[in-house]
Amino acid sequence: MLMKPLLIGNLKSRFPIIQGGMGVGISRARLAGAVASEGGIGIISTAQIGYDEPDFEKHPIEANLLAIKKHLQKAKEIAKGGIVGVNIMVATKRYADYVKAAVEAKADVIISGAGLPVNLPELVRGGVSKIAPIVSSCKAASIILKLWDKKYQRTADFLVIEGPKAGGHLGFHEEELGTINEESYDQEIHKIIDVAREYEDKYKQNIPVIIGGGIYSKEDVEHALQLGAAGIQVGTRFVTTEECDASEAYKQAYLACNKEDIRIIKSPVGMPGRAIWNPFLEKVTKEKEVITRCFHCLEHCNPIDVPYCITRALIHAVEGNLDQGLIFCGENAYKLKEMSTVKEVMRDLIV
Repeated sequence: MLMKPLLIGNLKSRFPIIQGGMGVGISRARLAGAVASEGGIGIISTAQIGYDEPDFEKHPIEANLLAIKKHLQKAKEIAKGGIVGVNIMVATKRYADYVKAAVEAKADVIISGAGLPVNLPELVRGGVSKIAPIVSSCKAASIILKLWDKKYQRTADFLVIEGPKAGGHLGFHEEELGTINEESYDQEIHKIIDVAREYEDKYKQNIPVIIGGGIYSKEDVEHALQLGAAGIQVGTRFVTTEECDASEAYKQAYLACNKEDIRIIKSPVGMPGRAIWNPFLEKVTKEKEVITRCFHCLEHCNPIDVPYCITRALIHAVEGNLDQGLIFCGENAYKLKEMSTVKEVMRDLIV
C-alpha cells in the first residue's frame, strides 16, 4: 500500500507521518524542524518547554510561553516551508494561555490530549492553526466531536489515536493495559474512524485519522493504513536521531535498554505511563522525594502528596542526569540499536 500525502484543510505534507510530541524537551525546534523539512509534520512538545530559559526556576509558566514562540519560529526556519505544530496537554496549568501562545506564533497544527480539549475551538478562533484531539477510545472521540459540534458548530481538522503501545502518559487505566490485545484494539480504531466519518459527512470536510503508539516498522505502517488511517504518528523512532533535542546520554539509554527494562509506571499525577526502569524509579518506589519547589506543570499535581516532582525528573533526564531522571519511551524502544538521522527514519517508514 503506497502512502499518499496528508491533507489537513489547506495544509499538505509530502508524507503522512506526524512526529509525536515528546516532553520535557525531547521534541523542540531541532527535531520538529528536521521532520518537517523531510516532508512530515514536526511537533514541538510544550511540556515545560522553557526548562532551560534563564527565568524558568522563578517564573516557569512565563518562560514556557516565551519558549513556545521561540521554538516555533526556529522550527519553521529549519522546516523551510514544512508543517510545524505543537502538542499541548489539556492537563497543563494555564492550558488556555499555552494554546493562545501557539496560535499567536502561527503553529500550523495544535494536537491536544491528556484530557479532553473541550474548549480548544474557542481558543484558536481567529488563528490559522488546525486542531486535533488525541483520543484512545471511541467513547472519547464521540464525546469531544459531539461537544464541538453542539457548542461551536465545527469539528476536528484531524484526529490522533494513541494506542496502548505509546510512550509517556497513556490514555488508559492501568488494569486495561494488561487486557488490550492488538485485535481488539483494531476494532476500537475502526469505531473511532466511523465516528470521524459521521462528522465528515455532516461538515462536508475531510477528517484524517492518524494512528500512533508502537509504530516502528514498515509493517506497522502498512497495518495502520490498512485499518483506514490517513497517516501515522511516531515518537520513539525519532529519539535516537542526531536531530533529536535530548542529550546524548538520553539517547544512549534508549539504545542500551532491553525489553524487560520497559515498564508501566504510575506517574505522580496518577496516570499510567511507560518508561525505562532505572535507579531513579527504583529509589522513588521506596522513599518519597523531598520537593522544595513547584513548577506549576499539571493541574492535578499536589507537591505535598506526590512521590517525586515529575518536572524535575524529566528535566534531569533530558539533560543527561539519568540516575535522577524519568525516561519515558514507547513499547518498542528496546528495538533501537544504533543512532540514525531523521532522513533515515523517514525513509525507513515510507511505504
